[in-house]
Amino acid sequence: MNNELPEKESQEELQDESSEELLKESQEDLEDESSELQEDLEDESSELQEDLEDESSEESQEDLPFAKAEVVRLMKKNLDSDKMIRERVKVEMNIFLGEVLERVCEQLNEYPYTTIEYEMLKESIYPYKNIVRINEEKERILKHLDAIKADCDALSLDVKRTLRLKDIDVEDEF
Repeated sequence: MNNELPEKESQEELQDESSEELLKESQEDLEDESSELQEDLEDESSELQEDLEDESSEESQEDLPFAKAEVVRLMKKNLDSDKMIRERVKVEMNIFLGEVLERVCEQLNEYPYTTIEYEMLKESIYPYKNIVRINEEKERILKHLDAIKADCDALSLDVKRTLRLKDIDVEDEF
C-alpha cells in the first residue's frame, strides 16, 4: 500500500506538470493567435484607410478644373527627372491653374464685345507670360527711384547749406 501512495503522488505530480505544460502551451498559443489577430486587424485598418483616401482623392478630383493626369504630365515634363510630386502639390497646382484661367476670363469679360479676339487674349495673359520681364522692369524702376531720392537728398543739403551761408552773410552786414 505504501508503494501505491508514492505512485499515486508521482502520477498526480506528473498530471499536474503535464497540465501546467498544457496550460502554458495553450496560453502561448492564445498569445500567438491574439498577436496574429491584432496584426490582421491593423492590416485591414490600414487597407480601409487607404481605400478611404483613394475615395476622397477621387471625390476631390471631380472638383478639379483640369484632368489631374494632364497637369501631372506637364509638371513632370518641366521638372527634373529625380523629383517626386506629392498628391497635395498635384491638386494645388490644378486649383492654381483653374484660378489663373478664371482671372483671365474675368478680364476678357470686361470687354464690351460678344466675340473674344486673339488680341484681347494676348492683353489678358500679358502679366502671366511676361512676369520675368515685369519683375526686371520693377527692379529697374526701384533703382531709378533710389537714385532720384539720393539726388533729392543732395539738393536738399545744398539748399540748406546755401541758405545758411546767406543767413550768416546777412547778419554780418548789419
